Amino acid sequence: MTRLSVETLAAEPVEPITSAGHAQLGIAVLAGIAVIVLLITRFKLHAFLALTIGSLALGAFAGAPLDEVLTSFTTGLGTTVAGVGVLIALGAILGKMLADSGGADEIVDTMLARAGGRSMPWAMVLIASVIGLPLFFEVGVVLLIPVVLMVAQRGNHSLMRIGIPALAGLSVMHGLVPPHPGPLVAIDAVEADLGVTLALGVLVAVPTVIVAGPLFSRYAARWVDVPAPERMIPQRASEELARRPGFGATLITILLPVILMLSKALVDIVVDDPENTTQRVFDVVGSPLIALLAAVLLGIFTLLRPAGFGKERVSGLVEKGLAPIAGILLIVGAGGGFKQTLIDTGVGQMILDISEDWSVPALLLAWLIAVAIRLATGSATVATVSAAGLVAPLAAGMSTGETALLVLAIGAGSLFFSHVNDAGFWLVKEYFGLSVGQTVKTWSVMETVISVVAGAFVLLLSLVI
Repeated sequence: MTRLSVETLAAEPVEPITSAGHAQLGIAVLAGIAVIVLLITRFKLHAFLALTIGSLALGAFAGAPLDEVLTSFTTGLGTTVAGVGVLIALGAILGKMLADSGGADEIVDTMLARAGGRSMPWAMVLIASVIGLPLFFEVGVVLLIPVVLMVAQRGNHSLMRIGIPALAGLSVMHGLVPPHPGPLVAIDAVEADLGVTLALGVLVAVPTVIVAGPLFSRYAARWVDVPAPERMIPQRASEELARRPGFGATLITILLPVILMLSKALVDIVVDDPENTTQRVFDVVGSPLIALLAAVLLGIFTLLRPAGFGKERVSGLVEKGLAPIAGILLIVGAGGGFKQTLIDTGVGQMILDISEDWSVPALLLAWLIAVAIRLATGSATVATVSAAGLVAPLAAGMSTGETALLVLAIGAGSLFFSHVNDAGFWLVKEYFGLSVGQTVKTWSVMETVISVVAGAFVLLLSLVI
């Protein structure tokens, strides 16, 4: 579920496919989620099938016509796969290149040599935060998780001790720091200053990622002690390779998507003219698809050719790299289908209607509304867009700093407790080889820690700004 292209579109107002009241919709949401959890945990049904059945159950309890429920589900599945499917595929190919060429071995061995056991979680959160600044969450996951799994296995580290900091760095950047789409939409809605919001966002992000990453990972590692899943670990490259790619060449290949996307974001900010030729060029070159595709093509020359790969072997590598992600794509797509069913039945609007009567301070109200919509729809950007639209009138009399904090309060709330209606939940579950319960204890709790800690720091800053 690529946040920009899928969730922003899903957030556009639509006519609900049912006339059910708030009480019935609330029951439908609980019933749909209960069906999914029960089918997976009790009957051990595949998550793709469980999400499909849960979406139909949600629509049935909401009193929506079955044909329209099917349309909502398939639309959500299609747009999610369309948005994230190619990115996951390209990321998988790049990961396979890194593994089979020996480039990943070079990165991992260098990290293990220069970072000790205690410093590894801190090194991982720093790398993830830097990479996560311009990247979509899913792109960061597919680039980083293979490295996380290899470091955990070869360094004999707890998977959660290494993985949670990486996920925290990516998630915090996504929710709080422009140029990610959620914060940008909120900035536009409340007419906040982008530079001030970026500065305050980084100020809030630093302590938040420390608490939710290296510090929380200590507890997550105790609660869930699992090995890195063998099926997802890139195997050590064959010793028959002509030679390993150099550390510098490998690092450049990995960072190329980051550089291209960051360049696009900077040009968008500096030029700020959609008709400008330079900006249009960077909009194309810096798009996630082109950036990852460029990295894959570069990898042929920086990774595979030095390792002695011929044309036929390159083709076989691509095919093998795509095979393991078929199940992940279906699960992530079904998660997007369930989310779209929630939106089309009017659940997001129900939350907005109920929250209009809440009498609380603006920053706390913004956080609570975003939390409620996030829990109901599973979409961080839908939560951000909806909450920003609702509280925008409150920004009229605020200072520049206060409006920036309003954006950050919304962003913090939009990350609260990712669960079964979030495609990101299933992405993390499958990559780390976790059960639903283990994913809740680690990923879901980590997201909640991020939301609460970031919200608390926003409120503290409001006392001095």
